[in-house]
Amino acid sequence: MTAVGAASAATGVPAPGRQRGLMPLLLSGNLLLFSMYGGVVSILLPLQIERLDPANKVANLGLVTGIGAVFATLLNPIGGALSDRSRSRFGRRNPFLLGGAVLALAFLTVMGSASGLAMIIVGWCLAQGMGNVYQAAVTAIVPDRVPRERRGLASAMAGAGMNLGILLGVLVAGRFTRSIDVGYVVLGGLLVAAAVALVALTHDPRPHELAADVAGRRSSPAGDLRSFLSALRHRDFLWVFLGRAMITLGYFSILGYLMYMLKDHIGVPRGMDPANAVAVLTMISTVASVLATLVGGPLSDRLDRRKMFVFVSSMGCAGSLLLPLLSPSWTTMMLFMAVNGLFFGVYMAVDTAMVTLVLPSQGDAARDMGVLNIANAGPQIVSPFVASVIINSLGGYSSLYIVAAVLAVAGALAILPVRSVR
Repeated sequence: MTAVGAASAATGVPAPGRQRGLMPLLLSGNLLLFSMYGGVVSILLPLQIERLDPANKVANLGLVTGIGAVFATLLNPIGGALSDRSRSRFGRRNPFLLGGAVLALAFLTVMGSASGLAMIIVGWCLAQGMGNVYQAAVTAIVPDRVPRERRGLASAMAGAGMNLGILLGVLVAGRFTRSIDVGYVVLGGLLVAAAVALVALTHDPRPHELAADVAGRRSSPAGDLRSFLSALRHRDFLWVFLGRAMITLGYFSILGYLMYMLKDHIGVPRGMDPANAVAVLTMISTVASVLATLVGGPLSDRLDRRKMFVFVSSMGCAGSLLLPLLSPSWTTMMLFMAVNGLFFGVYMAVDTAMVTLVLPSQGDAARDMGVLNIANAGPQIVSPFVASVIINSLGGYSSLYIVAAVLAVAGALAILPVRSVR
Protein backbone atom coordinates (compact mmCIF):
# COMPACT_ATOMS: atom_id res chain seq x y z
CA MET A 1 0.00 0.00 0.00
CA THR A 2 1.30 3.50 -0.86
CA ALA A 3 1.78 6.19 1.76
CA VAL A 4 -1.29 8.02 0.45
CA GLY A 5 -3.35 4.87 0.48
CA ALA A 6 -2.26 4.05 4.02
CA ALA A 7 -3.17 7.51 5.21
CA SER A 8 -6.55 7.24 3.53
CA ALA A 9 -7.29 3.91 5.14
CA ALA A 10 -6.37 5.28 8.52
CA THR A 11 -8.70 8.24 8.28
CA GLY A 12 -11.56 6.62 6.42
CA VAL A 13 -11.12 9.14 3.57
CA PRO A 14 -10.43 7.67 0.12
CA ALA A 15 -7.23 8.54 -1.67
CA PRO A 16 -7.25 11.85 -3.61
CA GLY A 17 -7.35 10.08 -6.97
CA ARG A 18 -10.81 8.72 -6.16
CA GLN A 19 -12.27 12.18 -5.58
CA ARG A 20 -12.42 13.24 -9.23
CA GLY A 21 -15.75 14.92 -9.99
CA LEU A 22 -16.94 14.93 -6.38
CA MET A 23 -16.94 18.72 -5.90
CA PRO A 24 -19.40 19.61 -8.70
CA LEU A 25 -21.62 16.74 -7.56
CA LEU A 26 -21.63 18.14 -4.03
CA LEU A 27 -22.75 21.42 -5.58
CA SER A 28 -25.57 19.81 -7.60
CA GLY A 29 -26.54 17.48 -4.75
CA ASN A 30 -27.17 20.43 -2.43
CA LEU A 31 -28.49 22.70 -5.20
CA LEU A 32 -31.38 20.40 -6.11
CA LEU A 33 -32.19 19.58 -2.47
CA PHE A 34 -32.58 23.24 -1.57
CA SER A 35 -34.43 23.85 -4.83
CA MET A 36 -37.07 21.49 -3.48
CA TYR A 37 -37.17 23.23 -0.11
CA GLY A 38 -37.21 26.73 -1.60
CA GLY A 39 -39.77 26.06 -4.30
CA VAL A 40 -42.20 24.25 -2.01
CA VAL A 41 -42.01 26.59 0.99
CA SER A 42 -41.87 29.87 -0.93
CA ILE A 43 -44.34 29.22 -3.78
CA LEU A 44 -46.20 25.93 -4.08
CA LEU A 45 -47.21 25.28 -0.48
CA PRO A 46 -48.50 28.82 0.21
CA LEU A 47 -50.51 28.76 -3.03
CA GLN A 48 -52.01 25.35 -2.27
CA ILE A 49 -53.00 26.40 1.25
CA GLU A 50 -54.44 29.70 0.03
CA ARG A 51 -56.64 27.93 -2.52
CA LEU A 52 -57.81 25.49 0.13
CA ASP A 53 -58.86 28.10 2.73
CA PRO A 54 -58.12 31.75 1.79
CA ALA A 55 -59.49 33.21 5.03
CA ASN A 56 -57.13 31.21 7.27
CA LYS A 57 -54.11 30.96 4.99
CA VAL A 58 -51.64 32.69 7.35
CA ALA A 59 -52.43 30.51 10.36
CA ASN A 60 -52.60 27.33 8.27
CA LEU A 61 -49.28 28.00 6.56
CA GLY A 62 -47.64 28.59 9.93
CA LEU A 63 -49.11 25.34 11.23
CA VAL A 64 -47.88 23.27 8.27
CA THR A 65 -44.39 24.75 8.14
CA GLY A 66 -43.98 24.69 11.93
CA ILE A 67 -44.91 21.02 12.30
CA GLY A 68 -42.85 20.14 9.23
CA ALA A 69 -39.79 21.93 10.59
CA VAL A 70 -39.91 20.05 13.89
CA PHE A 71 -40.34 16.74 12.08
CA ALA A 72 -37.46 17.48 9.71
CA THR A 73 -35.16 18.58 12.52
CA LEU A 74 -35.59 15.19 14.20
CA LEU A 75 -35.29 13.15 11.00
CA ASN A 76 -31.93 14.64 10.07
CA PRO A 77 -29.83 13.18 12.93
CA ILE A 78 -31.95 10.00 13.01
CA GLY A 79 -31.36 9.43 9.29
CA GLY A 80 -27.69 10.21 9.80
CA ALA A 81 -27.39 7.69 12.64
CA LEU A 82 -29.02 5.00 10.52
CA SER A 83 -26.63 5.62 7.63
CA ASP A 84 -23.67 5.58 10.03
CA ARG A 85 -24.70 2.09 11.12
CA SER A 86 -25.41 0.87 7.58
CA ARG A 87 -23.17 -1.89 6.25
CA SER A 88 -24.89 -2.25 2.90
CA ARG A 89 -22.88 -3.70 0.04
CA PHE A 90 -23.94 -0.59 -1.89
CA GLY A 91 -22.19 1.68 0.64
CA ARG A 92 -23.19 3.48 3.83
CA ARG A 93 -24.66 6.62 2.28
CA ASN A 94 -25.99 5.50 -1.12
CA PRO A 95 -29.17 3.75 0.13
CA PHE A 96 -30.13 6.84 2.13
CA LEU A 97 -29.33 9.26 -0.69
CA LEU A 98 -31.44 7.39 -3.21
CA GLY A 99 -34.10 6.16 -0.78
CA GLY A 100 -34.59 9.59 0.79
CA ALA A 101 -34.92 11.27 -2.61
CA VAL A 102 -37.34 8.70 -4.05
CA LEU A 103 -39.56 8.78 -0.95
CA ALA A 104 -39.51 12.59 -0.93
CA LEU A 105 -40.78 12.52 -4.53
CA ALA A 106 -43.49 10.03 -3.56
CA PHE A 107 -44.74 12.16 -0.66
CA LEU A 108 -44.61 15.35 -2.74
CA THR A 109 -46.84 13.57 -5.25
CA VAL A 110 -49.26 12.80 -2.40
CA MET A 111 -49.23 16.49 -1.44
CA GLY A 112 -50.14 17.48 -4.98
CA SER A 113 -53.34 15.45 -4.79
CA ALA A 114 -54.23 16.46 -1.20
CA SER A 115 -57.71 17.91 -0.75
CA GLY A 116 -57.50 18.79 2.94
CA LEU A 117 -55.13 20.45 5.40
CA ALA A 118 -54.44 17.24 7.34
CA MET A 119 -53.20 15.45 4.22
CA ILE A 120 -51.00 18.42 3.32
CA ILE A 121 -49.46 18.36 6.82
CA VAL A 122 -48.78 14.62 6.63
CA GLY A 123 -47.41 14.88 3.11
CA TRP A 124 -45.06 17.79 3.88
CA CYS A 125 -43.84 16.29 7.16
CA LEU A 126 -42.91 13.07 5.36
CA ALA A 127 -41.55 14.74 2.22
CA GLN A 128 -39.41 17.18 4.21
CA GLY A 129 -38.39 14.39 6.57
CA MET A 130 -37.17 12.24 3.68
CA GLY A 131 -35.39 15.28 2.27
CA ASN A 132 -33.57 15.50 5.59
CA VAL A 133 -32.61 11.83 5.43
CA TYR A 134 -31.06 12.61 2.04
CA GLN A 135 -29.49 15.77 3.48
CA ALA A 136 -27.86 13.88 6.36
CA ALA A 137 -26.27 11.46 3.90
CA VAL A 138 -25.06 14.12 1.46
CA THR A 139 -23.63 16.22 4.31
CA ALA A 140 -21.68 13.22 5.60
CA ILE A 141 -19.91 12.86 2.25
CA VAL A 142 -17.55 15.71 3.23
CA PRO A 143 -16.08 14.09 6.38
CA ASP A 144 -16.34 10.65 4.75
CA ARG A 145 -14.49 11.28 1.51
CA VAL A 146 -12.83 14.69 1.43
CA PRO A 147 -9.29 15.15 2.81
CA ARG A 148 -8.95 17.70 5.60
CA GLU A 149 -7.01 20.11 3.42
CA ARG A 150 -9.94 20.36 0.94
CA ARG A 151 -12.80 20.67 3.43
CA GLY A 152 -13.14 24.42 2.84
CA LEU A 153 -13.66 23.92 -0.89
CA ALA A 154 -16.12 21.08 -0.29
CA SER A 155 -18.10 23.15 2.21
CA ALA A 156 -18.08 26.06 -0.25
CA MET A 157 -19.66 23.81 -2.89
CA ALA A 158 -22.36 22.77 -0.43
CA GLY A 159 -22.97 26.36 0.69
CA ALA A 160 -23.17 27.69 -2.85
CA GLY A 161 -25.59 24.90 -3.71
CA MET A 162 -27.80 25.86 -0.78
CA ASN A 163 -27.98 29.55 -1.71
CA LEU A 164 -28.40 29.02 -5.44
CA GLY A 165 -30.82 26.15 -4.86
CA ILE A 166 -33.34 28.27 -2.95
CA LEU A 167 -33.28 30.81 -5.77
CA LEU A 168 -33.59 28.12 -8.46
CA GLY A 169 -36.47 26.49 -6.60
CA VAL A 170 -38.41 29.74 -6.53
CA LEU A 171 -37.82 30.25 -10.26
CA VAL A 172 -38.86 26.68 -11.15
CA ALA A 173 -41.90 26.67 -8.87
CA GLY A 174 -43.01 30.02 -10.30
CA ARG A 175 -43.65 28.27 -13.61
CA PHE A 176 -46.18 25.90 -12.03
CA THR A 177 -48.50 28.25 -10.16
CA ARG A 178 -51.44 26.95 -12.22
CA SER A 179 -50.47 23.29 -11.87
CA ILE A 180 -49.14 22.89 -8.34
CA ASP A 181 -49.25 19.10 -8.47
CA VAL A 182 -46.90 19.08 -11.49
CA GLY A 183 -44.59 21.53 -9.72
CA TYR A 184 -44.25 19.16 -6.77
CA VAL A 185 -43.36 16.28 -9.10
CA VAL A 186 -40.78 18.36 -10.99
CA LEU A 187 -39.00 19.51 -7.83
CA GLY A 188 -39.04 15.98 -6.41
CA GLY A 189 -37.82 14.57 -9.71
CA LEU A 190 -34.86 16.97 -9.72
CA LEU A 191 -33.88 15.72 -6.26
CA VAL A 192 -34.01 12.12 -7.48
CA ALA A 193 -31.78 13.10 -10.43
CA ALA A 194 -29.25 14.59 -7.97
CA ALA A 195 -29.28 11.39 -5.91
CA VAL A 196 -28.83 9.18 -8.96
CA ALA A 197 -25.85 11.27 -10.09
CA LEU A 198 -24.19 11.05 -6.67
CA VAL A 199 -24.75 7.31 -6.42
CA ALA A 200 -23.69 6.53 -9.99
CA LEU A 201 -20.75 8.89 -10.39
CA THR A 202 -19.06 8.85 -6.97
CA HIS A 203 -17.66 6.03 -4.90
CA ASP A 204 -19.28 5.34 -1.52
CA PRO A 205 -16.81 3.12 0.40
CA ARG A 206 -18.08 -0.42 0.89
CA PRO A 207 -17.84 -2.15 4.30
CA HIS A 208 -14.48 -3.79 3.51
CA GLU A 209 -13.02 -0.39 2.50
CA LEU A 210 -13.90 1.42 5.71
CA ALA A 211 -11.33 2.14 8.41
CA ALA A 212 -11.24 -0.54 11.08
CA ASP A 213 -12.68 1.70 13.80
CA VAL A 214 -15.65 2.50 11.54
CA ALA A 215 -16.26 -0.92 10.00
CA GLY A 216 -16.02 -2.69 13.34
CA ARG A 217 -18.61 -0.54 15.10
CA ARG A 218 -21.49 -2.50 16.57
CA SER A 219 -24.29 -1.08 18.68
CA SER A 220 -27.82 -1.71 19.89
CA PRO A 221 -30.82 0.59 19.36
CA ALA A 222 -30.80 1.38 23.10
CA GLY A 223 -27.12 2.28 22.95
CA ASP A 224 -27.72 4.48 19.90
CA LEU A 225 -30.51 6.31 21.75
CA ARG A 226 -28.32 6.92 24.82
CA SER A 227 -25.49 8.27 22.67
CA PHE A 228 -27.69 10.32 20.34
CA LEU A 229 -26.49 13.72 21.57
CA SER A 230 -23.15 12.48 22.83
CA ALA A 231 -21.26 14.78 20.46
CA LEU A 232 -22.36 17.72 22.62
CA ARG A 233 -20.25 16.30 25.45
CA HIS A 234 -17.15 17.03 23.37
CA ARG A 235 -15.90 20.51 24.16
CA ASP A 236 -14.94 21.74 20.68
CA PHE A 237 -18.09 20.38 19.02
CA LEU A 238 -20.24 22.03 21.71
CA TRP A 239 -18.65 25.44 21.18
CA VAL A 240 -19.10 25.21 17.40
CA PHE A 241 -22.72 24.10 17.94
CA LEU A 242 -23.44 27.07 20.23
CA GLY A 243 -21.76 29.50 17.83
CA ARG A 244 -23.82 28.23 14.90
CA ALA A 245 -27.06 28.43 16.91
CA MET A 246 -26.48 32.07 17.89
CA ILE A 247 -25.45 33.21 14.42
CA THR A 248 -28.45 31.43 12.86
CA LEU A 249 -30.91 32.86 15.38
CA GLY A 250 -29.73 36.40 14.71
CA TYR A 251 -29.69 35.96 10.94
CA PHE A 252 -33.18 34.48 10.61
CA SER A 253 -34.72 36.88 13.12
CA ILE A 254 -33.96 39.60 10.58
CA LEU A 255 -34.71 37.57 7.46
CA GLY A 256 -38.09 36.28 8.67
CA TYR A 257 -39.44 39.80 9.19
CA LEU A 258 -37.89 41.38 6.12
CA MET A 259 -41.18 42.13 4.35
CA TYR A 260 -42.81 43.67 7.43
CA MET A 261 -39.58 45.58 8.08
CA LEU A 262 -39.75 47.12 4.62
CA LYS A 263 -43.45 47.95 4.89
CA ASP A 264 -43.50 49.36 8.42
CA HIS A 265 -39.99 50.69 9.07
CA ILE A 266 -37.69 51.11 6.06
CA GLY A 267 -39.98 51.90 3.13
CA VAL A 268 -39.57 50.87 -0.50
CA PRO A 269 -39.05 52.90 -3.69
CA ARG A 270 -42.08 54.44 -5.36
CA GLY A 271 -43.73 51.97 -7.72
CA MET A 272 -42.22 48.88 -6.04
CA ASP A 273 -44.34 46.68 -3.79
CA PRO A 274 -42.80 45.04 -0.68
CA ALA A 275 -42.89 41.54 -2.21
CA ASN A 276 -40.79 42.66 -5.19
CA ALA A 277 -38.51 44.56 -2.83
CA VAL A 278 -37.89 41.38 -0.84
CA ALA A 279 -37.08 39.57 -4.10
CA VAL A 280 -34.54 42.25 -5.04
CA LEU A 281 -32.87 42.13 -1.62
CA THR A 282 -32.82 38.33 -1.67
CA MET A 283 -31.12 38.35 -5.06
CA ILE A 284 -28.48 40.80 -3.81
CA SER A 285 -27.82 38.70 -0.71
CA THR A 286 -27.69 35.45 -2.69
CA VAL A 287 -25.17 36.73 -5.24
CA ALA A 288 -22.95 38.20 -2.53
CA SER A 289 -23.17 35.07 -0.39
CA VAL A 290 -22.34 32.68 -3.23
CA LEU A 291 -19.33 34.73 -4.33
CA ALA A 292 -18.04 34.95 -0.77
CA THR A 293 -18.61 31.24 -0.20
CA LEU A 294 -16.62 30.26 -3.29
CA VAL A 295 -13.73 32.52 -2.27
CA GLY A 296 -13.74 32.04 1.52
CA GLY A 297 -13.87 28.25 1.63
CA PRO A 298 -10.90 27.56 -0.68
CA LEU A 299 -8.91 30.43 0.87
CA SER A 300 -9.30 28.88 4.32
CA ASP A 301 -7.89 25.66 2.82
CA ARG A 302 -4.92 27.49 1.35
CA LEU A 303 -4.08 29.30 4.60
CA ASP A 304 -5.05 26.31 6.77
CA ARG A 305 -6.97 28.67 9.05
CA ARG A 306 -10.61 28.23 10.07
CA LYS A 307 -11.13 30.08 13.37
CA MET A 308 -9.90 33.40 12.00
CA PHE A 309 -12.37 33.27 9.09
CA VAL A 310 -15.29 32.26 11.31
CA PHE A 311 -14.52 34.93 13.92
CA VAL A 312 -14.03 37.76 11.41
CA SER A 313 -17.11 36.83 9.35
CA SER A 314 -19.28 36.58 12.50
CA MET A 315 -18.10 40.00 13.67
CA GLY A 316 -18.71 41.29 10.13
CA CYS A 317 -22.32 40.06 10.30
CA ALA A 318 -22.69 41.94 13.59
CA GLY A 319 -21.14 45.11 12.16
CA SER A 320 -23.35 45.04 9.07
CA LEU A 321 -26.43 45.33 11.31
CA LEU A 322 -25.31 48.83 12.28
CA LEU A 323 -26.15 49.98 8.74
CA PRO A 324 -29.99 49.77 8.90
CA LEU A 325 -29.86 50.75 12.58
CA LEU A 326 -28.10 54.06 11.83
CA SER A 327 -29.73 54.74 8.45
CA PRO A 328 -33.12 53.03 7.88
CA SER A 329 -33.45 53.59 4.13
CA TRP A 330 -33.90 51.48 1.00
CA THR A 331 -30.40 52.28 -0.26
CA THR A 332 -28.89 51.27 3.07
CA MET A 333 -30.91 48.04 3.06
CA MET A 334 -29.44 47.08 -0.31
CA LEU A 335 -25.96 47.79 1.04
CA PHE A 336 -26.75 45.86 4.22
CA MET A 337 -27.93 42.78 2.31
CA ALA A 338 -24.78 42.82 0.16
CA VAL A 339 -22.37 43.22 3.09
CA ASN A 340 -24.23 40.79 5.33
CA GLY A 341 -24.44 38.28 2.48
CA LEU A 342 -20.68 38.46 1.94
CA PHE A 343 -19.86 37.82 5.59
CA PHE A 344 -22.55 35.16 6.03
CA GLY A 345 -21.34 33.33 2.91
CA VAL A 346 -17.80 33.14 4.29
CA TYR A 347 -19.14 32.07 7.67
CA MET A 348 -21.24 29.20 6.33
CA ALA A 349 -18.47 27.84 4.10
CA VAL A 350 -15.69 27.90 6.70
CA ASP A 351 -17.77 27.06 9.77
CA THR A 352 -19.16 23.97 8.02
CA ALA A 353 -15.62 22.91 7.17
CA MET A 354 -14.62 23.46 10.80
CA VAL A 355 -17.49 21.28 12.02
CA THR A 356 -16.15 18.36 9.99
CA LEU A 357 -12.79 18.82 11.74
CA VAL A 358 -14.19 18.69 15.29
CA LEU A 359 -16.41 15.63 14.85
CA PRO A 360 -15.85 13.32 17.83
CA SER A 361 -16.02 10.15 15.74
CA GLN A 362 -15.64 9.32 12.05
CA GLY A 363 -18.02 6.40 12.59
CA ASP A 364 -20.84 8.73 13.67
CA ALA A 365 -20.21 11.51 11.16
CA ALA A 366 -23.71 11.65 9.65
CA ARG A 367 -25.44 11.49 13.03
CA ASP A 368 -23.28 14.23 14.50
CA MET A 369 -23.60 16.44 11.42
CA GLY A 370 -27.35 15.90 11.86
CA VAL A 371 -27.06 16.99 15.48
CA LEU A 372 -25.34 20.15 14.25
CA ASN A 373 -28.33 20.68 11.95
CA ILE A 374 -30.38 21.24 15.12
CA ALA A 375 -28.30 24.42 15.56
CA ASN A 376 -29.46 25.43 12.06
CA ALA A 377 -33.09 24.34 12.19
CA GLY A 378 -33.93 25.01 15.85
CA PRO A 379 -33.21 28.76 15.71
CA GLN A 380 -35.16 29.03 12.46
CA ILE A 381 -38.17 27.53 14.23
CA VAL A 382 -38.01 29.85 17.25
CA SER A 383 -36.74 33.01 15.50
CA PRO A 384 -40.24 34.25 14.47
CA PHE A 385 -41.36 34.10 18.11
CA VAL A 386 -38.18 35.75 19.43
CA ALA A 387 -38.35 38.49 16.80
CA SER A 388 -42.03 39.18 17.41
CA VAL A 389 -41.43 39.67 21.15
CA ILE A 390 -38.55 42.05 20.46
CA ILE A 391 -40.50 44.06 17.87
CA ASN A 392 -43.72 44.27 19.89
CA SER A 393 -42.38 44.63 23.42
CA LEU A 394 -38.72 45.69 23.40
CA GLY A 395 -38.47 48.70 21.12
CA GLY A 396 -39.35 47.70 17.56
CA TYR A 397 -37.10 46.97 14.61
CA SER A 398 -34.17 49.03 15.93
CA SER A 399 -34.03 46.75 18.96
CA LEU A 400 -34.16 43.71 16.68
CA TYR A 401 -31.01 44.89 14.86
CA ILE A 402 -29.22 45.33 18.18
CA VAL A 403 -30.22 41.90 19.51
CA ALA A 404 -29.22 40.23 16.22
CA ALA A 405 -25.84 42.00 16.37
CA VAL A 406 -25.28 40.88 19.96
CA LEU A 407 -26.08 37.29 18.96
CA ALA A 408 -23.56 37.49 16.10
CA VAL A 409 -20.87 38.78 18.47
CA ALA A 410 -21.67 35.97 20.91
CA GLY A 411 -21.39 33.48 18.03
CA ALA A 412 -17.97 34.89 17.16
CA LEU A 413 -16.76 34.64 20.75
CA ALA A 414 -18.00 31.04 21.00
CA ILE A 415 -15.39 30.01 18.43
CA LEU A 416 -12.41 31.23 20.45
CA PRO A 417 -12.32 28.32 22.98
CA VAL A 418 -12.07 25.72 20.17
CA ARG A 419 -8.65 24.10 20.50
CA SER A 420 -8.39 21.35 17.89
CA VAL A 421 -8.69 23.64 14.85
CA ARG A 422 -6.51 26.60 13.99
